[in-house]
Amino acid sequence: MLGSKDRPKPLRALALLALLAIMASCKSRKSIVGEPPGLETPRGEQQVRVGAARFEAYADWVEGKKLGLVANQASVVDGVHLLDFLLKNGASVERVYSPEHGFRSNAAAGEEISDDRDRKTGISIVSLYGKNKRPSPEQLRGIELMVFDLQDVGTRFYTYVSTLSYVLEACAAEGIPVLILDRPNPNGDLVDGPVLKPGFESFVGLHPVPVAHGLTLGEYAAMAAGEGWLEHSDRLELKVVRCEAWKHSTPFSPPLPPSPNLPNEQAIRLYPSLCFFEGTDVSIGRGTDYPFQVVGAPWMESQGFEFKPKKRREAPSPPHLGETCYGADLRAFSEAYLKIHRSLYWFWLVDAYRQCPHKDRFFNSYFDKLAGTDELRLAIVAGADAEDLSRRFKPEIEAFKKLRKPYLLYSE
Repeated sequence: MLGSKDRPKPLRALALLALLAIMASCKSRKSIVGEPPGLETPRGEQQVRVGAARFEAYADWVEGKKLGLVANQASVVDGVHLLDFLLKNGASVERVYSPEHGFRSNAAAGEEISDDRDRKTGISIVSLYGKNKRPSPEQLRGIELMVFDLQDVGTRFYTYVSTLSYVLEACAAEGIPVLILDRPNPNGDLVDGPVLKPGFESFVGLHPVPVAHGLTLGEYAAMAAGEGWLEHSDRLELKVVRCEAWKHSTPFSPPLPPSPNLPNEQAIRLYPSLCFFEGTDVSIGRGTDYPFQVVGAPWMESQGFEFKPKKRREAPSPPHLGETCYGADLRAFSEAYLKIHRSLYWFWLVDAYRQCPHKDRFFNSYFDKLAGTDELRLAIVAGADAEDLSRRFKPEIEAFKKLRKPYLLYSE
């Protein structure tokens, strides 16, 4: 990876790596509490089955119970929404709880979402991204089992993991068991980035895990409960239905976008690195057809690529709205390249900072929340390069991997 101080001019490394990626392109793809005994993850080349698709593994748990359902538009079983799937199979869903972006995932990042009703079924929807981010006792009244099924992408600042934590705490307080229908982590082979430090907790980071934690939501829930990070951890009744034919190194592309600004696998793979730019004066393509697949700003050096963010439903006020941004197109990075080089691309952040003509305004107040510490920002300002940053966080990453290991439900 280009990280030395004598690398090409800022962001030219991006263009060079994109070219290398094209040349290397390759299209070939070849017990938590409650898991029934004998349902081990199969070996071989079987098709991945998400937890929700394994109705035979959880039918007895949902039968005859009044269910709450945490889901969104990506919560599908063979093309059928989980809500419809459960109702068709005789389950009684009393209430739906929607995360950031809404039940149908058509809201912008950060947009406040109000309570509503599902147009198809008439079932009431409680927003968990608005005035309250955790269900209240009143909103949980009558629920006998909470079913949780969201497609996560394996990063601390992707808010579905915070929604999971709040739901676990709220249900534990009310004595409601939680059933997680697990889904693969598309970044399940990546564990990297600074570990969140005390004092930097927020909705984009609640617990002492690295930016890319390499866990499924089922594994994360088990770890958060087991490590006592959750309120009422000792009262939590947690059940996880595991995925079949998946392990952490297995490539997985969600059948539907997990949120509006992660439209494809490329964006999902680049997201752990590019999301840091949300705390800077750099655009990562919100308001374009390729969010989280480009890097640019009006003041950047041109690399033969430019874009102009526009107002969109999923990005009503993107950074540098209406301005021409110069930078790099990262869509050329092949899947093979991204799979081989599984680390955070620190040099993008370092190069952008060094190039910025107004360094005092490069970072905004959101950056430290995303990083989970001020150490990353201070190191970059002090002149650290990409290799310095990788070395800086390596010890805490190795410590986290040891802490994480007993909670893994899938082999690495």
